[in-house]
Amino acid sequence: MPPERHFRLALVQMACSPDPEENLRRAGARVEEAAEAGARIVCLPELFRSQYFCQREDHASFDLAEAVPGPTTEALGKIARLRKVAIVAPIFERRAAGLYHNSAAIIDSGGQVAGVYRKMHIPDDPAYYEKFYFTPGDRGFSAFETSVGRIATLICWDQWFPEGARLAALEGANVLFYPTAIGWHPEEKEQSGTAQRDAWRTIQRAHAIANGVYVAVVNRVGHERIPGALGKGIEFWGSSFLSDPFGIVTAEASADREEILVGEVDLDHLEEVRRNWPFLRDRRIDAYHGLDQRFLDKGLNH
Repeated sequence: MPPERHFRLALVQMACSPDPEENLRRAGARVEEAAEAGARIVCLPELFRSQYFCQREDHASFDLAEAVPGPTTEALGKIARLRKVAIVAPIFERRAAGLYHNSAAIIDSGGQVAGVYRKMHIPDDPAYYEKFYFTPGDRGFSAFETSVGRIATLICWDQWFPEGARLAALEGANVLFYPTAIGWHPEEKEQSGTAQRDAWRTIQRAHAIANGVYVAVVNRVGHERIPGALGKGIEFWGSSFLSDPFGIVTAEASADREEILVGEVDLDHLEEVRRNWPFLRDRRIDAYHGLDQRFLDKGLNH
């Protein structure tokens, strides 16, 4: 089937409690609300079934992981089938004993899992100790066919890397979803908080412009401090948004409230933007040698 030319998407900006079952129940209710508002595809925040446990390294947190398919895809799959809505469902994936991924399952409107993306770029910063928990993804940057056409998802730290967005767009994605868990260290907010959030918005708007796609970013809200973690926790800055292919933010959520953000996708507008800014046409694919290298050491290459 050809993709829908016009449709609504929704981003569920939510606070997450220590209770995984409560988070899943609340997320499911928000998906249903979004479907009632006309959304055809809904995206939940990164690792939404728990608080952000990566603030410390703790082997007990591996107990939060689950298989795909598993409890989350089963519960949300029922809602997807009932409400005829596709869902991007971030999951702490247990692939095998000792092998875990930060993943997102794409559940189509019939309730089936259309694909799974595994986070490729894994950070290791104060209070973001993800390398302890997650194996980097091994499926690359793919687009998935859904009832609203081809979409792709990347996850949080992936948002800083233009290569991932480009490859997902070259796979034919019309919308790039970025489920996210990002916020301020409270002691840094006054000095650099505004600049940090602005950089985050700017890089993702740039992905929309450079690739001629819609970019949909969903974050959590609230202050979380995991017991035993150093520091004052993380204040998640919300600010979920939708950017059109021209980089215009067409819908944006608050920094501190739970919201269901609904925005419009217009593939005719995408077509018009790409015709006027034909970046894919003018790419010099013959001249990009070296992008597959970590760094070009001049002493070895010149």
